Amino acid sequence: CKCNFISFIFLSLGTGSNILSALQDLFWLLKSKVEKQLQIISVLQWVLTFLIMGIACTLILMYILCTDCWAIAALYLAWLVFDWNTPKKGGRRSQWVRNWAIWRYFRDYFPIRLVKTHNLLTTRNYIFGYHPHGIMGLGAFCNFSTEATGVGQKFPGIRPYLATLAGNFRMPILRDYLMSGGICPVNRDSIDYILSKNGSGNAIIIVVGGAAESLNCTPGKNSVTLKNRKGFVKLALRHGADLVPVYSFGENEVYKQVIFEEGSWGRWVQKKFQKHIGFAPCIFHGRGLFSSSTWGLLPYSKPITTVVGEPITIPKIDNPSQKDVDFYHSIYVDSLVKLFDKYKSKFGLPETEVLEVN
Repeated sequence: CKCNFISFIFLSLGTGSNILSALQDLFWLLKSKVEKQLQIISVLQWVLTFLIMGIACTLILMYILCTDCWAIAALYLAWLVFDWNTPKKGGRRSQWVRNWAIWRYFRDYFPIRLVKTHNLLTTRNYIFGYHPHGIMGLGAFCNFSTEATGVGQKFPGIRPYLATLAGNFRMPILRDYLMSGGICPVNRDSIDYILSKNGSGNAIIIVVGGAAESLNCTPGKNSVTLKNRKGFVKLALRHGADLVPVYSFGENEVYKQVIFEEGSWGRWVQKKFQKHIGFAPCIFHGRGLFSSSTWGLLPYSKPITTVVGEPITIPKIDNPSQKDVDFYHSIYVDSLVKLFDKYKSKFGLPETEVLEVN
């Protein structure tokens, strides 16, 4: 009887261990599914922000003006007039917003990674040239407008400012949301202020290829629009700000796009929008909300690795000549190509892959 009792105890312990193990497996499975859903939600909210938040907030504000709550909208509009030039003066950065947990879920969806190759001196100012644009510049946003990938820890003392279309800062609510992440207008007034009246340790991230580059981005293609983009070099020379090439491997992989050939009606429409409005409408798709096998607005969960290259020391020249601009532009292009060639095989590209510079 005594032996049977002991056997029963060991059997019970074994059964209990199996139940505990099963519960732990179930817990981790549920946690994994919850985290995946949170990742999807975090990316979806950003995509909707990118596409419709400005227009939606404008329409809502106009609607409120026609209701009994019109005073709230009127007060905001009055404050908006008073605050109109804030985006041009470095904006209103919020470390609290930049550290939101939602951005970590956003990072892990792809995932997105920031790679540092050299230290940056806090006694200098910088202009980062970000390549390629992709459809939405997902890597640029996550790495430099949030702390999800640790930009503040990897480059201590450096304040990143992601430059985007100035028109976004004319839209209510959206402008405040963008400024909280350290995003500024990509115009001369804003860049001049940050590089000349905001001390040192500033880094302005300019997506050099802009809308023109976004028209040609497609999975499997590594090309940048850079040959005739020299304005950022002239700005660097005027302020003595060092140039830093940045390449994001995988930026073109997260969406599929319909590419219109040069001379087609579709490309004509895109170029007209680009010329008069500042952005080019693209016909693109990612995956669906509930299934990766269907089409939708969510980007594909492909890894994006952003590599920050070695800074190029730039002298301060108040009125740089075209010869000066061309000289430093050629150095920048060479540095970008070398950066691409050095890291391409580490991030899934064959050694034979060549960066196309247009």
